[in-house]
Amino acid sequence: MIYFYNFSDPEVQDKVVENLHPLRYKNLPILGRGPLDRFLEICRQVFNKRTASAVIINTTSCLESTSLSWLQQELNIPLFLLGPLHITASANSSLLEEDRSCIEWLNKQVPRSVIYISLGSIAKMETKEVLEMAWGLSNSNQPFLWVIRPGSVPGSESLPEEVSKIVSEKGYIVKWAPQGEVLRHHAVGGFWSHCGWNSTIESIVEGVPMICRPFNGEQKLNAIYIESVWRIGFQLQGDVERGGVERAVKRLIVDEEAAGMRERALVLKEKLEASVRSGGSSYKALDELAKYLKTE
Repeated sequence: MIYFYNFSDPEVQDKVVENLHPLRYKNLPILGRGPLDRFLEICRQVFNKRTASAVIINTTSCLESTSLSWLQQELNIPLFLLGPLHITASANSSLLEEDRSCIEWLNKQVPRSVIYISLGSIAKMETKEVLEMAWGLSNSNQPFLWVIRPGSVPGSESLPEEVSKIVSEKGYIVKWAPQGEVLRHHAVGGFWSHCGWNSTIESIVEGVPMICRPFNGEQKLNAIYIESVWRIGFQLQGDVERGGVERAVKRLIVDEEAAGMRERALVLKEKLEASVRSGGSSYKALDELAKYLKTE
């Protein structure tokens, strides 16, 4: 019996979960260190509750067709795949005030040269990790736009002076950025993300490859798809240290491998855009949902 998902045995951590390829036990969205069998039993109970008459999902069939086909078969109720929902959103849904000065800074950069770093609205980092990231980003010799939220570095109300000094030459720091506009900008060549679903799908829609640094929840699952299924990015494993950060940025932006990731990202971008156009899968799903609601 397996009792913990994040134990020290690498063979168990890397074992593929039955019927959930390519997900491994270490990728399961478990918070804390509770028994794995208890977690899986809770999942089974939730799945078998079956009180919904239909399910709306912010995705498209082109992103995860196999999983969605399995889900449709198991649930045996209508699935309405309406994503990417943010493409047609008319209102700004940002949680924090956006600093638009970063767009002016991006306008001065070379096309596809900038690495954009944003770890979402919840994740926190220790001062040591921030310093190592700053040094690695600087040593990569690539320009970078870095979102560092107030309070995201515990015990520090402002950035350490050393970080500000390191960043000053090649980087630009904001407390929050207009992410959609940033990812659409011609200067952005890659996205270092926590891999929340919103950020993941926003990046795919703009054809931007990714460095994955998931923290918890579904982020680990999204990172696996980014790396192993869609192959439009890769995970940064282990502790954050400047050498690894430097290598990761170069791998994403300038190395030969970067071209392949960017090409695959652009192919996915085209498929997602097609899905919301007239006749596309998401367009049809919305029409089907409207008809379904009229009959209920």
